[in-house]
Amino acid sequence: MIQKIIQIGNSTGIIIPKSLLSELSLKEGSQVVIDRDESNQTLIIAKKNANKRSNPISPRFLSILDRVNKQYGQALKKLAEK
Repeated sequence: MIQKIIQIGNSTGIIIPKSLLSELSLKEGSQVVIDRDESNQTLIIAKKNANKRSNPISPRFLSILDRVNKQYGQALKKLAEK
């Protein structure tokens, strides 16, 4: 999903599609925490006070996993088929 950063009054922001808000149980006025994964320059948006244990996998691990999958994904897929 590609979203454009836009001017909102004296600030800037992005529009979050209604379907995504619904999936995350967010609505106007909900508070979120914005963080970034420095290893791959990804923004992470989470509900404020969300149980951090709900996703015990660190963003850094997911970033490494993504790189391994991009590099070795086809080979791993062929091995799984055998």
